[in-house]
Amino acid sequence: MKKILLLPGTKWQIHLAKKIKEKGYKLYVIDPAQDAPCKKCADIFLQADIFDDRKIDQFIQSNPIDAVISDECDIATVVIARIGQKFHLPSIGLEMAGFYTNKRRMRDFCKEIKLKYPKYKMCRTKKEAYDFYREWNCTMIMKPIDCNASKGVHTIHSEREIDTYFLETLSYSRTENGVLLEQYIHGTEFTIDGIKTPSKHYTLAISEKKHFKHNDNIADELLFSHYNAKYDYEQLKAINDTYILKSQLPFGFTHAEYKYENGEFFLIEIAARGGGNRISSVITQYMSEYDTYNYLIDSAMGKFVDYDFSIQKQFWERAAVLKFFHTPYGGGRVKKIYGLDYLDAESDIQEYSLNFQAGDTIEDCVSDSARIGYYIACCENMEHLKAVMNNVREKFRIELE
Repeated sequence: MKKILLLPGTKWQIHLAKKIKEKGYKLYVIDPAQDAPCKKCADIFLQADIFDDRKIDQFIQSNPIDAVISDECDIATVVIARIGQKFHLPSIGLEMAGFYTNKRRMRDFCKEIKLKYPKYKMCRTKKEAYDFYREWNCTMIMKPIDCNASKGVHTIHSEREIDTYFLETLSYSRTENGVLLEQYIHGTEFTIDGIKTPSKHYTLAISEKKHFKHNDNIADELLFSHYNAKYDYEQLKAINDTYILKSQLPFGFTHAEYKYENGEFFLIEIAARGGGNRISSVITQYMSEYDTYNYLIDSAMGKFVDYDFSIQKQFWERAAVLKFFHTPYGGGRVKKIYGLDYLDAESDIQEYSLNFQAGDTIEDCVSDSARIGYYIACCENMEHLKAVMNNVREKFRIELE
């Protein structure tokens, strides 16, 4: 029986783990948590940090594998590529993995192929950051070179804020000793998720994003549709396709973020993996009606097929939302949660999750991973989806003591 290694074994990988087992493969899982959610699906489980190369390599040498895979996890991209390269397994390769995780390299490539990008500078010292800020004298974003979940990302309005956040942001940069300081693009933000076959890139879903008022770097709503009366999604698809095809990404999922300002789409970042929080495991599969995990697993096994992932006409009206719950009044101790019966009963809500319960103390989130919970709703048209969202707003409520 063929064997596939999945890492990490978080809750975001459960759907992929189940699909691997459904296809008849043996599943090996590596995760630092002893009670990792995917452990219950695994034939063999190793408790280890996914960056512990020595321990992982020893495990693979003792337990040979035929493929290595991950999804919805940015930090695993380079790990998967390293394992694939070392053990001669299908992967996008270390060079390509770095290209899709290092934000400076993304900016450099946009410049090379003449796509729109924010003014930016890789800053290794506070002085370099001060000098760049003084040069442009505008609102900026300071972010790690390669990190996930909006950790270490700050909007910069002054040199004092650079001084306050520089070392924190720097601490999240893994592969380069520096931070990225770049022009803040003030427009609407979008995500675009797709899939790369040997010859083409297909867009599966696009979302228009909204953000929390207390922190405009953290998304609070992703509203998915195949078209938008206010924005040219065909133009966005073409720009995204250009980046991916010219980068020569060999296969796999893609997840990118763009902002729209003064009639132009600016690339914010792009990843060679599916969107997190169940975007690739639930939303893109609903929006496209394709079993994309089947394709991802086949590709990891070296079965590269030029499948047609074009969106069929009968699914063109579909809509979905990934909506994050808000902390009332900035936070406090939770007395009661209302509306869970509705979330359980509503057939159009694919899933929801709360990271707290009555008696816990909650506060405004400081990063993507610190949000208190979410729900995903998928409907055959936008009108129906908006009705479901209105019902959630009316029925779901958190009462604080």
